[in-house]
Amino acid sequence: MSTKTLEEAVALTKKFTQKPSNEDLLKLYGLYKQATEGDNETERPGGFDFKAAAKYNAWLNQKGLSKEEAADQYIQLVEQLAKTHS
Repeated sequence: MSTKTLEEAVALTKKFTQKPSNEDLLKLYGLYKQATEGDNETERPGGFDFKAAAKYNAWLNQKGLSKEEAADQYIQLVEQLAKTHS
């Protein structure tokens, strides 16, 4: 299945029958945030909120990518995951 837009790719993830690995989910999250909001300028979550810290870092890892590049990489990753998770 070929997706052409970020919105189509997001819709495709909702049809997955198997949950991707945490690593893949974090990569998707980071790319999505970069594609929709740009570089992460938010404050680092504190203390023991490990889930929020992992999401923060996933987004921070995409710093410097343009919104278009991040969207393209998101779409490519979703298409790759769709082969094994749909």
